[in-house]
Amino acid sequence: MRYRFLRAAAAVVGLAGLAIATGGCAANPSNGVTTLDFFQFKGEALEDFDRIIADFEAENPDIRVVQNQVADSETLIRTLLVKDRTPDVITLNANGNFGKLAEAGVFYDFSDEPVLETINPGVQDILAQLGNAPGEVNSLGYVNNANGIIYNRAIFDEQGLEAPETWDELIALCDLLVERGITPFSTSLAENWTAMPSWNGIGAYYSQDGFFDEMRTEGENVGPDASVSFEKDFPNAMARQAQLFSYSQDGYRGASYDDSTSLFAQGGAAMMLQGIWALSPVKAVNPDIDAAIFPYPVPEDPADRMLVSGVDVTVTMARNTPHKEEALRFIDYLFQPEVIERFAASQTMVPSVQGATLSDDPALQSVAPYFDDSRITGFIDHQVPTAIPLVGVVQQFLYDDDADGALRTLDNEWRKVAARTITPTED
Repeated sequence: MRYRFLRAAAAVVGLAGLAIATGGCAANPSNGVTTLDFFQFKGEALEDFDRIIADFEAENPDIRVVQNQVADSETLIRTLLVKDRTPDVITLNANGNFGKLAEAGVFYDFSDEPVLETINPGVQDILAQLGNAPGEVNSLGYVNNANGIIYNRAIFDEQGLEAPETWDELIALCDLLVERGITPFSTSLAENWTAMPSWNGIGAYYSQDGFFDEMRTEGENVGPDASVSFEKDFPNAMARQAQLFSYSQDGYRGASYDDSTSLFAQGGAAMMLQGIWALSPVKAVNPDIDAAIFPYPVPEDPADRMLVSGVDVTVTMARNTPHKEEALRFIDYLFQPEVIERFAASQTMVPSVQGATLSDDPALQSVAPYFDDSRITGFIDHQVPTAIPLVGVVQQFLYDDDADGALRTLDNEWRKVAARTITPTED
């Protein structure tokens, strides 16, 4: 007997309705103009999309695009789905919740659309790991972030240091910095989420080759004696994460995210265990900082290094929109190289379109080779059911250094979720 996770369709239809301001698409019969409802989740991208829409409408006078930027996008999109009012074109953050919606078959299948062929296959692989309806491609990755170790290139240059390529080199680098009176890492734990970038960056190497697929197959049997489990497969990952945090500034457990970014910006530490998103608050303090990123150097062979990356914005559309041709025309426009390049540069992200020019930001340029070679992999916390208190468990582990307890808790919580949400099926 084997087990499989239930699809999210039941969860989608089980949500209570909310008062919704967004409407569906419409055509004005008097002037032949079709209005598309563009559901957009990213507040900081509002002006960028306004500019894109204005340029698109100038080239396509028969289409009007109404941008509906919403804050609680995950709740609202589910409510719209329940009410059968799915927007025409949709952007969402590609996380585990998005994957469940895609698996439920509520989005369009792009398998035969030419635009799919323009996108970096590694980006689409990340989306596929999150979920699609069987045999389909239900979204198109737009821009990606980069999760790695941010370092101050000026400090490295002053100290005659280079970005490490192996774990031993990284630890030797940290020891050398300490000897020279320089704090290796600016970290924080006051907010629990700040523990996750390093957990994702290191743990990605311990969860390749279908680890989470096997975890779902094991279901209620997950534990130290199962074929896979956190207790069995993640001790080294946890030990390495704790090792890096031991090189943090004094008082890091009580430090906030703003504290850590400010300290790094002011040269108080050589590195940060964060992703590219941290550069915005860093540059708000020090606009002239010269920072770059290298991936967590876990493998013994540097050639095996991967960059952990999330699809920050993914684009999809309603499966049954009555204005398919117009919606696809807008999506095709979004993915034109010059359009996506400008958007990605503004958002300090990596464009998904193959051959698109990357911003000259040093941090982006430092990770470009990993995207060019499709040596990228997704955030593993997106594979963990949201009912499991993963973030709190990892944060607590970094307080008390009880790896055995943390991993045992994660396996116990996985079994609880499996008992509620996994149904047995005969082979």
